[in-house]
Amino acid sequence: MAEIPVDPLAASASPSFRPLYDQIKILLTQSLIAGEWKPGEAIPSEMDLAARYQVSQGTVRKAIDALAAENILIRRQGKGTFVATHTEPKHQYRFLRIIPDKGEKHHPKTSFIDVKRGKANAEIAKALDLKASAPVTSVRRVLVFAGKPLILDEVVLPSALFPNLTLEKIQESLGSIYSFLETTYGMRMIRAEERLRAVAADQFAAEHLAVKVGTPLLCVDRIAFTYGDKPVEWRRGLCLTEGYSYYNELA
Repeated sequence: MAEIPVDPLAASASPSFRPLYDQIKILLTQSLIAGEWKPGEAIPSEMDLAARYQVSQGTVRKAIDALAAENILIRRQGKGTFVATHTEPKHQYRFLRIIPDKGEKHHPKTSFIDVKRGKANAEIAKALDLKASAPVTSVRRVLVFAGKPLILDEVVLPSALFPNLTLEKIQESLGSIYSFLETTYGMRMIRAEERLRAVAADQFAAEHLAVKVGTPLLCVDRIAFTYGDKPVEWRRGLCLTEGYSYYNELA
């Protein structure tokens, strides 16, 4: 697993203005960053954690509740608390927001185009907190829904965190790209930020989405973060929306 730097603020986070449960939440997150508990594994019981941190079980419970609300941990009745994983079917496509206007939601099939290595441009370097022209690996693919090419994706990753990533490796994987990155590199995406805008299909997008040049597309730019709120993926998805919509639930 590639090393993820610990947030220096979190590493010394015990200031008095933080609620005690929030301090425990930070300590639990540090253990996740360090790989003490891997995706899919159970974490210690509330009693054990309370003894470890010398706080009440109620404080530990509140910290775990906060992490569960963020989909970082999962409680299973009668079994304990587990680190969330993208390999679980209901979490594989947690960030996918394109759904059909009619009928049941269905998962896409993936057709990979290529995997290339290059240098981060200014936009990507800023988004991923990289040095200018840092080495990056780009994965291009098409997501096909019910036989229809619907999303042209470009996924850009820091090469230092995802070494030796090849087209052959990613084609052999099962499930989502996030489950592949998790199982192969130990890197779990826990949240994402997105920006949406309208664009027109260029020649490359038109060819792979089987539309005419100039066809309106929804452009979804995403930055995904791992533990410690570190950005590790930049993604641009060009989406056809005829018969489909971008759906997001706001609370």
